[in-house]
Amino acid sequence: MARERLDRILAHLGLGSRKEVKGLIKAGKITVDGRLANDPGEPIDPESCCLAVDGQCLTYRRHFHYLLNKPSGVITATTDRRERTVLDLLPAEWRRPNLFPVGRLDKDTEGLLLLTTDGQLAHRLLAPKHHVDKTYLVRVDGPLGEREQKAIEQGVELEDGYLTQPGRLEILRAETPGEGLITIHEGKYHQIKRMFAALGLKVIYLKRMSMGPLQLDPALAPGEARPLTAAEEASLYAFIQT
Repeated sequence: MARERLDRILAHLGLGSRKEVKGLIKAGKITVDGRLANDPGEPIDPESCCLAVDGQCLTYRRHFHYLLNKPSGVITATTDRRERTVLDLLPAEWRRPNLFPVGRLDKDTEGLLLLTTDGQLAHRLLAPKHHVDKTYLVRVDGPLGEREQKAIEQGVELEDGYLTQPGRLEILRAETPGEGLITIHEGKYHQIKRMFAALGLKVIYLKRMSMGPLQLDPALAPGEARPLTAAEEASLYAFIQT
């Protein structure tokens, strides 16, 4: 791969901010192919050289991906002065300057959120023309039936006149409070809440269950995260090639 600055590579691998890794280099804790590093801007190829911290070799990865079960009350952002963000939920060693959430879940929405350092992957998953399915568990303050199913299958006209693309609604509970699994492949602002509002219903609970090939891990409690498995990562990259 192309050569990059040593301090940028170390920050990418989670050793701290650029300022912090410069401190590690200055303290004589970093070696490159066995020799002491002294220049934070030294261009190196991390895939062909041996990087070590205090004698411990580092394994270079080009990209990092984490699966988070987002809880309610946390905003989908990388930084915020007043609110707790999804990145605040991660262990310090997982946080990287170029790690970001793929898409956005409302503050009160729970469920699957992918965090990645791969901008091209995120773009492919979010671009409207690729029609990536996203499925949510939804609960509303009224009954659900054939009327709602047909409306969502045909597209719902929102309050601003926008007609949503066709989706799917699988009813899990018909009587009040109605509950179902809704699948859409758009990402308009508050889209699901606005769709049901147009049908005279208020969403009282919303949780994303899947996005493309990724499924929410039932073993993850709200607020917990884990790295993608090798199989999940492979399925995700295979999916965006189709």
